[in-house]
Amino acid sequence: MNTATKYLEAQSEEDALELLHELQCTDGLPVIIPTEKRVHDFVLSCGQDADMVLGELGPAMGRATVEKVAAAAVMAGCKPDYMPLLIAAVKAAADPKFDLAELQATTHCTAPLIIVNGPARQDCGPVASGYGALGPGHRANASIGRALRLCLINIGGGRPGVSDMALRGHPGKFSYCLAEAEEDSPFPPLHTSLGFDAADSVVTLLGCEAPHSVLYSDNADDPEDADKLLYILSVGLANLATNNHIFAQGSALVCLGPKHASVLARSDFSRESIQQRLWELTHFAKTEHIRYGGEFGSAFKDDPEGTYPAFKAPENILVMVAGGSGLYSMVMPNWGGAANANAAVSVKVDNDFFCEIPGLSGN
Repeated sequence: MNTATKYLEAQSEEDALELLHELQCTDGLPVIIPTEKRVHDFVLSCGQDADMVLGELGPAMGRATVEKVAAAAVMAGCKPDYMPLLIAAVKAAADPKFDLAELQATTHCTAPLIIVNGPARQDCGPVASGYGALGPGHRANASIGRALRLCLINIGGGRPGVSDMALRGHPGKFSYCLAEAEEDSPFPPLHTSLGFDAADSVVTLLGCEAPHSVLYSDNADDPEDADKLLYILSVGLANLATNNHIFAQGSALVCLGPKHASVLARSDFSRESIQQRLWELTHFAKTEHIRYGGEFGSAFKDDPEGTYPAFKAPENILVMVAGGSGLYSMVMPNWGGAANANAAVSVKVDNDFFCEIPGLSGN
């Protein structure tokens, strides 16, 4: 344990919890008290030095050490097994391309969504990818997402109304984490399209709004079935109310349900051709932007003819498969602000150093 660490003191765990709330070190919900032993056990499970720096988290630019991340994991109710995924998520958040400082300070309702691919979905979880994956009842999803949020609060300094300026936020700012349902997908895993090997475990982080439900009732006898589905997805993905439509940059996620994924697969769509078609469908009239875009509409006033793309390239539309099979898919529009347009960042999970702690009591 890092001997330079400072610990708070309290007479009881009840007093400690109230102190953590008073110091604004929680997300507003009760937490597990990060005692020295509990944190030490989580650090020990990593097989890495407590003071190893994973990166800096803005806007406070606090140094995210393994020990600090372990404290967040304890508070969030994680198991030690989840630490490789949380560490990868913290590294992704600290990547300058993610624009974390600006994302924490924006007034937009955006939160880092954690997407898990590869064997770590099971080895470090399991992280749910099916029914209710973004809802209650899944310990790994809930606590990993929550632990990242606690890192953003206590290391990154993101506190509402002070440095986290989201006008309303959304529930994903408590926890926002799921795995891809690779076994239910007719397409290769998401991370393989991002440059990783299929055998790799990867965490991808994307700053997203709350999920937008997309309803489509498929009909295998309709030759336009896939085209209709893609059009409906595009309407949710970048309608006039979204940042992507107005900013004309950023990235977004299409989270296909298995049934909708099969609609596209049987029409011979690949992930790449889905991205291409959605990109084409999210080109909009400049006149519309000028009329409704307010201060942003001035971008096209000198060139009002024709259309413009909501996304710079098809690759800015991420496509994955998750959830139960039925009438619904989801889309998650993106903030798209700051120097790197709040880009998606992927980090390979390194669990070679992690080990099981015999007799881990959690006390």
